[in-house]
Amino acid sequence: MKKNGTLNSEISKVLSDMGHTDTIVIADCGLPIPANVKKIDLALKIGTPAFLDVLEELELEMMIEKVTLASEINEHNPNLHHLLCDKFTDIAYVSHEDLKQETKSAKAIIRTGEATPYANIILKAGVIF
Repeated sequence: MKKNGTLNSEISKVLSDMGHTDTIVIADCGLPIPANVKKIDLALKIGTPAFLDVLEELELEMMIEKVTLASEINEHNPNLHHLLCDKFTDIAYVSHEDLKQETKSAKAIIRTGEATPYANIILKAGVIF
């Protein structure tokens, strides 16, 4: 049994298989999941697990080069937006509709129990060298 790090085997496998520029998405419980993209459903109930809990774990495991957010987050979820701006320096903004289109090329979408507006992020993998 793995004794530390991401214990979820599906998340661990996807992260291990990712290369430079591959993407993974952390989503709230309402984001539609494209049929051809692996869904890792962690949602247990509204709010559990929280978006930030999942993001913090992935930050420990993944080299993140860039993130993409829906531009609507600033107006509709300013608290989360400020937290994300404190965490990341390279942030791209697209419309929520364009973000949903970009999820179609992700290696996986991790569905959380988050139920706040626009709590979705695309994480682009960097390299460790």
